[in-house]
Amino acid sequence: MSNVKSNPTKTEVAIIGGGPIGIEMAIVLKRAGVDYLLIEARQIGDAFMQWPANTHFFSTPEHVALAGVPVHNLSQFSITGEQYLAYLRTLVEMYDLNLRIYEPVTAVSPQENGFHIQTTPWRGPQYYQARYVIMATGGMAGPRLLNIPGEDLPHVSHYFAGPHKYFRSRLMIVGGRNSAVEAVLRCWRVGAQVSLSYRQPDLNYERIKPHMSMDIGDRLRKGEVAFYPSTVPVEITPTHIILASTEDGVNPNGSTQKVETDFVLLTTGFVADMRLYADAGVELEGDAEAPVHNPSTMETNVPGLFVAGTAVGGTQSKFKYFISTSHDHVAKIMKAITGKLPDKLGTIPARNNAVTWEEVKAN
Repeated sequence: MSNVKSNPTKTEVAIIGGGPIGIEMAIVLKRAGVDYLLIEARQIGDAFMQWPANTHFFSTPEHVALAGVPVHNLSQFSITGEQYLAYLRTLVEMYDLNLRIYEPVTAVSPQENGFHIQTTPWRGPQYYQARYVIMATGGMAGPRLLNIPGEDLPHVSHYFAGPHKYFRSRLMIVGGRNSAVEAVLRCWRVGAQVSLSYRQPDLNYERIKPHMSMDIGDRLRKGEVAFYPSTVPVEITPTHIILASTEDGVNPNGSTQKVETDFVLLTTGFVADMRLYADAGVELEGDAEAPVHNPSTMETNVPGLFVAGTAVGGTQSKFKYFISTSHDHVAKIMKAITGKLPDKLGTIPARNNAVTWEEVKAN
């Protein structure tokens, strides 16, 4: 039986992570006739399930298309998380991918001729043996904690589930990037009294989604949203939050102020879980714990173990790896394993300038 350690299910390639790049990797391998298995700890596209309803991508549809299958929608502008999940489901069914969902991988152990993999689904431990392993686990395993008093109180959240919860309430939002700005605007529009704390002296309007940049600027200039620039939270209580002033965007300078609030939303980013990499022997670099790899092949220091997608950056602070900048990872891994490049990747050829894998063809 497949769940007996001495007789594991065998496959040529095990892909760990059922996000966009993991799905794209599975499709190109299936097209090439390579035996593979796609393993996802929760549901495909799980990160997008955490988005509040009707949240749109920053990227336009061609940048998030996979395996040459276009993303069409009625507006022809950026799509929502719900629309993208429907697209991912379509790809899985269209190609009938060999998928295991709700199977968290708990161990990847290098062996003489490949890897031994253990998962822990609800039905009990499962075991697999693969010649190659591709880690496409993403970079949003959990929230980036501030580790301040009161962060675990029931009225404090690191996830924005939607604005209705905050109707007729005082809400302090901490952060200054797209997720914070979107939460500010949506909550203000449903009738919340919104305040915004940001560690920098002003928002970086060039890095905010264009349709929100002018909007948030208007709200702040008109005083409709209270803005606390150059501040960081240092304590949260059931009735208020204490903000400390900072001159460098990180370290408090000793000056504090108390702001009364009913709810606190901490949009402070997310961290990657790199324990599986470390346990497998992958060398991790810096505070981000980015896996060491060969940029030409995406192979890590562990022979036969590759990394793809946003996981390449570990816990990113200045984002470099997105869906749109990771298609070339799929091409490089495909070439390293099979000696061939995929015939279709990213969006359709007519809009191929949206992806970054053409350079791989020349090598």
